[in-house]
Amino acid sequence: MANELRFQVVGEAFKKKPLSVVAPSEKPSEYFGRKVFNRQKMYKYLPKSVYDQMIDVIENGTRLDRTVADAVAAGMMQWAQENGVTHYTHWFQPLTEGTAEKHDSFIEHDGKGGMIEEFSGKLLVQQEPDASSFPSGGIRSTFEARGYSAWDPTSPVFIMDDTLIIPTVFISYSGEALDYKAPLLRALKAVNVAATEVCHYFDPEVKKVVSNLGWEQEYFLVDEGLYAARPDLLLTGRTLMGHDSAKNQQMDDHYFGAIPERVQAFMKDLEIHALELGIPVKTRHNEVAPNQFELAPIFEETNLAVDHNMLLMSVMKKVARKHGFRVLLHEKPFAGINGSGKHNNWSLSTDTGVLLHAPGKTAEQNLRFATFIVETLMGVYRHNGLLKASIMSATNAHRLGANEAPPAIISSFLGKQVSELLDHIEKADKDDILAFAGKQGMKMDIPEIPELLIDNTDRNRTSPFAFTGNRFEFRAVGSEANCASAMIALNSAVAEALEDFKKRVDTRIPELEKKLAGTGHTAKFHAIIDVLREDIKTCKPIRFDGNGYSDEWKVEAAKRGLDTETSCPKIFERYLDEASIKMFESLGVMTEKELEARNEVKWETYTKKIQIEARVLGDLSMNHIIPVATSYQSQLLRNVERMCTAFPADKAKELNARNLKLIEEIAQRTATIETKVEELVEARKVANKIGDEHQKAIAYHDTIAPMFDAIRYQIDKLELIVDDALWPLPKYRELLFIR
Repeated sequence: MANELRFQVVGEAFKKKPLSVVAPSEKPSEYFGRKVFNRQKMYKYLPKSVYDQMIDVIENGTRLDRTVADAVAAGMMQWAQENGVTHYTHWFQPLTEGTAEKHDSFIEHDGKGGMIEEFSGKLLVQQEPDASSFPSGGIRSTFEARGYSAWDPTSPVFIMDDTLIIPTVFISYSGEALDYKAPLLRALKAVNVAATEVCHYFDPEVKKVVSNLGWEQEYFLVDEGLYAARPDLLLTGRTLMGHDSAKNQQMDDHYFGAIPERVQAFMKDLEIHALELGIPVKTRHNEVAPNQFELAPIFEETNLAVDHNMLLMSVMKKVARKHGFRVLLHEKPFAGINGSGKHNNWSLSTDTGVLLHAPGKTAEQNLRFATFIVETLMGVYRHNGLLKASIMSATNAHRLGANEAPPAIISSFLGKQVSELLDHIEKADKDDILAFAGKQGMKMDIPEIPELLIDNTDRNRTSPFAFTGNRFEFRAVGSEANCASAMIALNSAVAEALEDFKKRVDTRIPELEKKLAGTGHTAKFHAIIDVLREDIKTCKPIRFDGNGYSDEWKVEAAKRGLDTETSCPKIFERYLDEASIKMFESLGVMTEKELEARNEVKWETYTKKIQIEARVLGDLSMNHIIPVATSYQSQLLRNVERMCTAFPADKAKELNARNLKLIEEIAQRTATIETKVEELVEARKVANKIGDEHQKAIAYHDTIAPMFDAIRYQIDKLELIVDDALWPLPKYRELLFIR
């Protein structure tokens, strides 16, 4: 029956036609944000004084006055009901890596035996969802179920189906963060404060610095019927077995190719939903691997961008099923072809409209540019192990360093021109770098500036953290990850570096004022150059423009003192390094207790994912593969018996040679699979007895995960032997090339 199911779903997949998508009659710019309670809606539905307070909260981070919350809630409910909404929910991002929501209706008793619709400011601002089943890493016991969700006014409320969705943080009864949004907001505040202070060296008018994020979401599409016929895809998100297709991505013919008709219909439908929800999707294209695609938006403020990415991943899955697809967000769903990432393009900008990682037109602007480039590198260098931990997971570990993604060593590519700029600042005589001519201001004796141009360098796809003209591209982030994890670490690391930079510059200015008195030189710029030169030398080990895939780089990175650990559970330890704890606590992003709790969750999550994969692999091996292989073996044996009956002994021996060889090979491979599965089960039993989550995760990484490949190897060889009509699971050629 299994083989009949496979051929049935493959046949149905071939027959499927694109679903007709009815687009709105308006232009995308006209229906953009239709389902979002954005500024336009606030202006319409809120009193002017309340609207002004809300804008102040959003733009300046002021605290929302509880006295106006009722007015905001009333305006939201009016707008929502006009759009057919009957329920509301606080939408948060627990440590499960996904999102969570509990829907409540607007109805309340009216005190007269009837019902009324009501939505108060109290319900808008704070809720108390049951937190007992969400990961907490030991912060709270299971019986301590109380957790609070609190509205984040900086991320707009929106509508999904019949529900008003309210983005919130999620914290424990005692105030510890149980989500990703709370520490992200704290990290963004820290980098804003630190970067604004440094900006004042160059422009005293700057009042705010914003962290920007542009993610690039890669994903696979698989026909829904084929997906359902693969228990490993269904339960783990990746194929635990499957031989390479004769043709996969070696022709590079899928990359940027014509988008298949069914996929185009899905993309169109997805974009309509995304734009109505205020997600500014812009780019879509075929990726390198067959059935792999990418979607990317216009850059947004980081907190909003993270919310939009989490929302988009949810919408993608919903829309895909409508079109007969399943979205695969696992970083490595198929062996032998490229996996999926989510490049995080990150930058800082001021409220005056300046991109701080973009070169300017004057020498002073380019000194500011050099300052923010160097201090970003300082943050990445000091916390390179932590940044790696922020993007590491059991799923992303399959992708990193596999000649398709950056290696599991954090380094930064700058390109020839920026590298030469920093080398010049480091090595040239200071008096040759800066010259002053009265009111003409500062002149910089560096050949490369002010002629620096955006996109003046090639890209380095092997670099995890590459400078790309006016931003850095954190390329190591995984496709199913919550971007907040990487953004918390990165913004915190840069905030700490900027704080340290300013302290050292401020300390030197008084000394240099005395030294330079009467010379006409400005102490501030001399102090900046002094500290920059120190930092350029300090962070030089993080700069690498070569091939990150090479074995030579691994050796060189270790010599430079960079973190070269590849074990996922051990990489998570970087969160608990003294330097990491000190940074997070000093910036007010996370406490040591919160960090310890999150690591407990990370270790437990890693263990559970490998545990599930081990169980699925064992079940498929014993219940699908071995029965089918032995069934085919029996057919071959019957054929051998009939040949012996039909032909003389010598001739039968000659004719049976191939079948006998296959019979023996099947016997050997199935016996090996049985033995390896038994060993896998026993290894799990041993690991499961380990009480410490950290040590258990290490045991699963060191002793259990390595067993998968040996079992898979035997199964994939059997796939080439067993009659195609008997093989129960859809093969790679079917999964990857159905349109």
